[in-house]
Amino acid sequence: MEKFSNNQQMQRQMLLDNIFRVSTRCFAFLVLALLVGILISLIIGAMPSLSRFGWSFLVDSDWDPVGQKFGALVPVFGTLATSVIALLIGVPVSFGIAVFLTELCPNVLKRPLGIAVELLAGIPSIIYGMWGLFVFAPLFADHVQPVLIDNLGDIPLIGLLFQGAPMGIGVFTAGLILAVMVIPFIASVMRDVFEVVPTMLKESAYGLGSTTWEVVRYVVLPYTKTGVVGGIMLGLGRALGETMAVTFVIGNSSRFAVGLFEPGQSISSALANEFAEATGEFHMASLIELGLILFFITFVVLACAKLLLLRLQKQEGKAS
Repeated sequence: MEKFSNNQQMQRQMLLDNIFRVSTRCFAFLVLALLVGILISLIIGAMPSLSRFGWSFLVDSDWDPVGQKFGALVPVFGTLATSVIALLIGVPVSFGIAVFLTELCPNVLKRPLGIAVELLAGIPSIIYGMWGLFVFAPLFADHVQPVLIDNLGDIPLIGLLFQGAPMGIGVFTAGLILAVMVIPFIASVMRDVFEVVPTMLKESAYGLGSTTWEVVRYVVLPYTKTGVVGGIMLGLGRALGETMAVTFVIGNSSRFAVGLFEPGQSISSALANEFAEATGEFHMASLIELGLILFFITFVVLACAKLLLLRLQKQEGKAS
């Protein structure tokens, strides 16, 4: 009787295990199916634009809803430019915050400062956009842009990026706001991975006479390089897809401009401004194709990040 009961219990456990395995597998394939479904729907919606404009859609800067002629060069440039500016500013600041919190900050301040950084990630993007438009942009136009234009505007080649009227809004301002938005994400990830470095490794380096910078450079960063890259890619993904904050401060101009101080447009801001008022088949299809391009850009960035992480993991443990 006891043996029969044990067999029945074992069969029940095996049944529950099979149910758990099948359900988790279904959830995983559901995510993949949703991804494929989104891609297929974008392709179907963008088909009129794809068939009419072809590859010229990517290199054409015209955006004329009246003439039903559209090109994605300006939104794509704005998306990439603002994201690059956000990373150029956000990554060093995030790295400094993470190093300070893990290596230099007094124990009394570690927790309050860490919570404060994480709370910044919870602020809605529209709040960042309103702050950027009504507070940051006027100050930037009055006190920062004139200085940059006067000192950098005459430099060959580089000066082209810093020319134009100091209006406060533009591609550079959008990049700065995005930098403020991605800093909490990157800094939190970096801080968490820096904290998992074994204390013995750092104390051994200090015992050999290393400075704090040398410990961070030769001990902390090599040990946590995979997590650091993952945090940076997380911030880049946030910057690429941000909508409301960028819409407030980028200027929303469909005219291509090389200068970073001039108004521009990103893919997200173009969709937010025009999707509800799209007129004509090709206007709607062109907007959907912009979404398809953003999907492709994000996919390529995340795929490259994954390949980089796999390469870093393979190199771990090899003799230097």
